[in-house]
Amino acid sequence: MALIAFGINHNTAPVEVREKVAFSADSQLAALLALKEQLGSQESVILSTCNRTEIYADVNVSEQQLGQWLAAFHQLDNSAIENASYCFTQDQAIRHLMRVASGLDSMVLGEPQILGQVKQAYTSARHSGMVGSGFDRLFQQTFSVAKKVRSDTDIGANAVSVAFAAVQLAKHIFSSLNKVNVLLIGAGETIELVARHLHEQKVQSIRVANRTLSRASEMAQPLGADVITLAQIPDHLHEADVVISSTASQLPILGKGVVERALKKRRHQPMFLVDLAVPRDVESEVAELDDAYLYTVDDLQQIVQENRASRQSAAEKAEALIEQGVAEFLIWHDTLASVDLVRSYREQSEAHKQKLQQRALKQLQEGKDAEAVIAELANKLTNSLIHAPTKAIKHAAANKDQSTLELLRQALGLDTTR
Repeated sequence: MALIAFGINHNTAPVEVREKVAFSADSQLAALLALKEQLGSQESVILSTCNRTEIYADVNVSEQQLGQWLAAFHQLDNSAIENASYCFTQDQAIRHLMRVASGLDSMVLGEPQILGQVKQAYTSARHSGMVGSGFDRLFQQTFSVAKKVRSDTDIGANAVSVAFAAVQLAKHIFSSLNKVNVLLIGAGETIELVARHLHEQKVQSIRVANRTLSRASEMAQPLGADVITLAQIPDHLHEADVVISSTASQLPILGKGVVERALKKRRHQPMFLVDLAVPRDVESEVAELDDAYLYTVDDLQQIVQENRASRQSAAEKAEALIEQGVAEFLIWHDTLASVDLVRSYREQSEAHKQKLQQRALKQLQEGKDAEAVIAELANKLTNSLIHAPTKAIKHAAANKDQSTLELLRQALGLDTTR
């Protein structure tokens, strides 16, 4: 297998470059077929996400050729790809694939979504006929390693972004979030990420408050969330069990009085508030209220820093599991090569046998002496079988290659004591 992994990711290129080499579902199928027709790829898988585009292929081409192919496919200048790409071959390519699937090469260390994306890329390639026995074994081994990394380490156990930390903290307080009412204040990148994490936690009731309803609606629609203006917050705040805020406002959005009135309407059921904004969206005095539990971005940053250290420690254990996975695949691959060698040797021996057997049968039909025919068959069969080993022994002896001589002695089953 001439394995090569070629790609561009968040470490090597900005989003302006990454988006130009991304593959849609339709173009991915066309690309897989083009890899086969134009480069002669025996097997290939294309992984394309917002953070990376990678080509895994069993093909005898150089890094430059693969880069030129990718540029041509997307109708780009090759220099844009050449300056932002990386390439691995053989065991390094196997190791890279396993690290990617395990979340060790992600922008957020240990993020779990990438494994599903690798599985989808593999499935798409398999359906297009570009996955044979070699890649099937490689990717199944990769999935097994990634699963083991998840189960045997804490690589994905702790939040390493403030958005994820906010949701995880809410989950810790309420145990289950699917019946919790959530109010999100703002509609920027941080709140959008919070909304995505909430959606993954099966939260059913989300309301988005923003200065402009159009932006709030754009973010809320995929989540099935309601939208309100900032001015409407006091009328709806009492309905929220969880409030997460991140705006660019220079003044607080929620004051102590507004939250206090909401708590009275809630009959003092607890309210969990997370302020991710700088400057702060929630007055610090809110923390003085009974039944109001306020966390700021600084509180979450401390959690995130501790969790990053924990993930880094887990990553070291994960790397060891990946090395084991690489070794296991290489053993299988080497064994496969020996199986092919044995098969070829047997086929060659069978061909010699058939040829000499047919000759002997023809001689017997012609009435030649049976004893002479059998003697000739035995001599010719013996000579054909010992020709190659004899040649190898003479060559090793001439070069005084004792290790090869010993290997040949063992392979031929010769008694070393004689």
